[in-house]
Amino acid sequence: MNEPQKPQDENFLIAQRREKLDKLRAAGNAYPNDFRRNACAADLHGMYGARSAESLDAETSTFAIAGRMMAKRVMGKASFAQLQDLSGRIQAFVQQDAVGAEVYTDFKTWDVGDIVGVEGRVMKTKTGELSLRATKVRLLVKSLRPLPEKWAGLTDTEVRYRQRYLDLIVNPDVRKAFERRAQITRFVRDFFDTLGFIEVETPMMQPLAGGAAAKPFVTHHNALDRDLYLRVAPELYLKRLVVGGFEKVYELNRNFRNEGLSTRHNPEFTMLEFYQAYADFEDFMDLIETLVRDLTETVTGGTVVRYQDREYDFGKPFARLTLVEAVQRYNPQIDANRLYDRAYLAEYARKVGGDVKPDYGVGKLQLEIFEKTAESSLHDPTFVTEYPTEVSPLARRNDENPEVTDRFEFFLGGREIANGFSELNDADDQAARFRAQADRKAAGDDEAMVYDADYIRALEYGLPPTAGAGIGMDRLVMFLTDSASIRDVLLFPQMRPEA
Repeated sequence: MNEPQKPQDENFLIAQRREKLDKLRAAGNAYPNDFRRNACAADLHGMYGARSAESLDAETSTFAIAGRMMAKRVMGKASFAQLQDLSGRIQAFVQQDAVGAEVYTDFKTWDVGDIVGVEGRVMKTKTGELSLRATKVRLLVKSLRPLPEKWAGLTDTEVRYRQRYLDLIVNPDVRKAFERRAQITRFVRDFFDTLGFIEVETPMMQPLAGGAAAKPFVTHHNALDRDLYLRVAPELYLKRLVVGGFEKVYELNRNFRNEGLSTRHNPEFTMLEFYQAYADFEDFMDLIETLVRDLTETVTGGTVVRYQDREYDFGKPFARLTLVEAVQRYNPQIDANRLYDRAYLAEYARKVGGDVKPDYGVGKLQLEIFEKTAESSLHDPTFVTEYPTEVSPLARRNDENPEVTDRFEFFLGGREIANGFSELNDADDQAARFRAQADRKAAGDDEAMVYDADYIRALEYGLPPTAGAGIGMDRLVMFLTDSASIRDVLLFPQMRPEA
């Protein structure tokens, strides 16, 4: 193989490659667009990989392949090159006698990273490697920058995320992760389409930021001379559609929340939200359990998955417990008789690192304790139910205990994956909760909701009894691709400015 270049030689190598490009320009069209391939690497491996070298000697079919040259070995009047296309890699065997002395001389000057077209017949080398014996070779695109040295590869995560194009070239496993992401998205659409849901699209720029407790991004529409908000959630629009008669709807959407960066958070992310009339939160827990189990089996081939060195079994029924039960389970020292004592909860929340403010009620303090002490321990698939009404402004109150709602969150690997509930369809109750949220926003809570008068008007026409849920697709993909960070499953994650 060619001797790998050292990183400090990069500027010199770029200058060399630009000189080669200048010669190509002077000779004619440096960027031809008339080469047409008729096969990919995987096609040839599938058709001929199991054949013997002797049987391939009699094969007369001619193929045209194209791809990036990932390695090259020159041996006098014969050379080998590894070409990489969308399906994988295949070797090209290039001989001076077959392609001509002039073309072969040019070929020897081509660099790793160049995009090359090859025509020829299949063969196997003495070592049994399937190859294409070239009768024609063409340089299609001159690569001006050298690829990372082969002994180290591209391992710097900052560079990988910032230059995803380079990451995809040199790290095949990264490409596989995004291929699996596409497979997951296809499965989800097919799943809901089969159940009779209709896929819809709702606005990404909204006059009010609603549907979730989150700080929005703000933009300005010049023609209307008004501020608009990038969507934090499509929820209120999707429920308007249920009011209008679309009784089973879903949307795979991009949401935008003006929050920090972490291994679980990106300001722009993908959500699946779905709503069904004449269903409740328990129906949707069953639906999500079926969806996740079937999805896992389809994309991994089984119900047992390894994620970050831990084994998860999706074949078993998913656990279900209330938020208060989760607090008790993961805080054995807590006084179970004082779980509704505000002063006690405030003191305990401070002790475990929770946020405590004067306007926090019992429900909010319970949630603070849960998030600080229990959430990260919910590894196996688990539904947590009975979230306090105080922290669930869009969920229906429980008939037996109005202090909690008919709401669940689904956890996996210590992370929230989904949130769902029986929808609040009492217009007066919703208006009161909006007013309470507006008061909190006025008091300085950037994540509180605003009063949405049009949504209240829609509820006054009548929202059927409805269940709704949202699934964080990025986090689900993280799990099913064994990815530690959300940046590993976003092609172009948000990054801090380059130094």
